[in-house]
Amino acid sequence: MKETMPAFKAAAGLKNRHLQTLYPTLFRKLPSIDFSVQQFELADGDFIDCYWYKKTNIESKQPIVTLFHGLAGSYQSAYIQGMMHHLHKQGYACVLMHFRGCSGRANRTARAYHSGDTADAQAWVLHLKSSFPNSPLFAIGYSLGGNMLLKLLAQYGTKSPFKAAVAVSAPIQLAICAKTMQQGFARVYQQYLLRPLKQSLLNKFATHDYVSLIGLNAKSVNNINSIEQFDDCYTAKIHGFEDAKDYYEKSSAKQYLSLIQCHTLIIHAIDDPFMSGKLLPKVCELPDNIRLETPENGGHLGFVSGTLFKPQYWLEQRITDYFLSLTTNLYRKKS
Repeated sequence: MKETMPAFKAAAGLKNRHLQTLYPTLFRKLPSIDFSVQQFELADGDFIDCYWYKKTNIESKQPIVTLFHGLAGSYQSAYIQGMMHHLHKQGYACVLMHFRGCSGRANRTARAYHSGDTADAQAWVLHLKSSFPNSPLFAIGYSLGGNMLLKLLAQYGTKSPFKAAVAVSAPIQLAICAKTMQQGFARVYQQYLLRPLKQSLLNKFATHDYVSLIGLNAKSVNNINSIEQFDDCYTAKIHGFEDAKDYYEKSSAKQYLSLIQCHTLIIHAIDDPFMSGKLLPKVCELPDNIRLETPENGGHLGFVSGTLFKPQYWLEQRITDYFLSLTTNLYRKKS
């Protein structure tokens, strides 16, 4: 099966990068999803919540897609729910792996999650492989989750459990993204993301002594006004990095792309307001199994085509088209 999806073309009236980014969040109406929630226990005593849509059974050969959300995202994110609806229609079972503390329930440990933290995802995928041995596995990572996924794929190398994976709007050079978020209108997005991050951390002061752990008090948290400051004061230190610079250098996925052996699609809009185009790799730097698509428009996790009053969410069809084409080709090679 060949890929038939046309290149992305922004909806008339929605070409602007900010409209592309904001329209799905503010205006998209989705039917409610009846999730089944699996609390997955981790080796360090913490847990993550994994939200299934139409969970398959252990003997099924139905393909399973694991989704990884972006910074401060969750099962409530429009891009997650829209993708799950579409995947289900195409015959996939799908599950969202929340990062620690992102499902609406505080996690148990003092740490949280970060863009280069692949350990929880590895544990979850290992569980999927053993629980559903007949189901082909796929993965989609959005924004922060996309960077994490690409790093994870590099760590797997030739032993990837996934048939294919997709990363969308991934901040593969974290330092560049942190600086971009402090410029122009991007500062509005930054404050939108910072509020829940800071509140979640402040709530955890009731059960964890961050002054003793990393020298951080509640007043300092309240004074944080950028993602980079948050990462410097909390994310880096609680996860064992020296500072934000050290965290960004070791966690950015761009340096690991050449190690990825799994079929991978990277989708990134040139006009993404969260990130500079400088972070993108050149096609010649990528192995043949990685496909890079960089539409001029699309914003951050937007990619709204169609028209203003009849929008189409191109990303959902593009990703399933990619999965289906690869699956058919793989099966054809085996026969």
